[in-house]
Amino acid sequence: MSNSLYPTVLYLQDGTLYRGFSFFKISPSFGEVVFNTGMTGYQEIFSDPSYAGQMVVFTYPEIGNTGLNKHDNESNFIHIKALIAKNISSFSSSWRSHVSLQEYIIQKQIPHIFGLDTRSLTKHLRLFGVTNGFLLNPDYKNKINLFDRKSINNLDLVRKITSRKTYCIYNNQYNLKYINFKLSNSHVFTKKYKILVLDLGLKFNILRKLLFWGCSVCIVPATCNYNDILKHNPDGIILSNGPGNPLLVKYVIDTAKKLIKFSNIPIFGICMGHQILNIALGLQTFKLKFGHRGLNHPCGLNKYSEITSQNHGFAVNQNAFMNQNSLKMFSVKYLNLNDLTVSSTLHKKLPILSVQYHPEASPGPHDSEYLFEVFVKLIDCIID
Repeated sequence: MSNSLYPTVLYLQDGTLYRGFSFFKISPSFGEVVFNTGMTGYQEIFSDPSYAGQMVVFTYPEIGNTGLNKHDNESNFIHIKALIAKNISSFSSSWRSHVSLQEYIIQKQIPHIFGLDTRSLTKHLRLFGVTNGFLLNPDYKNKINLFDRKSINNLDLVRKITSRKTYCIYNNQYNLKYINFKLSNSHVFTKKYKILVLDLGLKFNILRKLLFWGCSVCIVPATCNYNDILKHNPDGIILSNGPGNPLLVKYVIDTAKKLIKFSNIPIFGICMGHQILNIALGLQTFKLKFGHRGLNHPCGLNKYSEITSQNHGFAVNQNAFMNQNSLKMFSVKYLNLNDLTVSSTLHKKLPILSVQYHPEASPGPHDSEYLFEVFVKLIDCIID
C-alpha cells in the first residue's frame, strides 16, 4: 500500500479554505458539509443512507483506530460524499477488524481530506450554519462556478437511495449474533407479527431489532403507494430514517396521510419517518442551523432524560403545539434538551408514535431501544 500523500483543499461556499492531504489524487467532490460529534461509529456513518449528499466532519481528533469489519455496515453502499478528519490512523488494533480505514478509503476511492483543523471548521459551521463545500486538488483550475449546482435541500435524495424492489426477511433466515441487545425473555411473543418498513433510507439495525422481537419484515420502496402497502396485510408499519428535506417527498407524505386516515394500522416513525408522519398530520418542519449529529443528545421531559443517537438536519416546528387543536391531537413526549426542539410525538387517539432520534442506535447508546418492544406491544393490543 502506497504511503504517498497528496495536497487537498476543502473550499466552502462562503470562500473559506481549509488545506490538508489525501491518500490519492481525488476528483472534485461536492456536498453539504456537516459535523458529527461521536467518538466512534465511523463505519456505520459511512454506510448510513441518511448521510447521502453530505461531507462529514468527524470532530473526534483521530478515527480509524479499530479499522472496519464485516458486520457493522448500515447499508450495502457508501453514502457520504466525503470524509473530513483531523487524523486517520494508518493501522487498526481491534480483533474484529477486517481492513484498516486507510486501506478501505483507497480501495473504495472515497473522497477525503485529513490534516486540517477540524475544531476550527466545526466552530465555523456552528457559527454560520452548514454549507455546501467542494473537495478538490489545489491545482484544479475551473474554480469558477464551483457552486453552480443544486443544493441538496432541493434534491429528492430518498427516491435516489430507496430500495428498488420489495423483499422480505424472516427470523430463521437471519444471523442474530451481532445484535447488540440486552437479552431477556421479554422478547418472546406468542404471535409473530408482520412489519412493513417503508424504506426512506433504511438502516440495517432497524431490521435487526425487529427480527429480535420475533417479527417478520417486508421492506418496500419509498414510492410504494397505499394500495400496494395494504396488499401485504401488515400488522404494523415503520417509516424509516432517510436523507434530505422531508417536504420534497410529497409522494410519501400522501401515502402516510392515507395510512393514517383509513388503515388503523400502528405506525412508528423514525428520524425522517418522524418528520413525514408529523407533516401528514398537519405540522410543519424547518431546517436546523447545523443539525443534530452525534451519539450523546439528551432527550426527555419532566426530569427524565435518555441519551440518544441522532442524525438529522430538519426538525418538527414546535410552534404548532401552541395551538389548542394540536394539543388535543398530539402529546409531545420528549424534547431535545440541548435546544428544546421536538424529539418525540404520540398521537392521543390513533396508534401512531414517532421519534426524531434513533432507537436502533448504531452507533450509539441503547437507552431508547425499548421503543421497538413498545411498538410490538402496541400491535398486540390493537390486534387483540
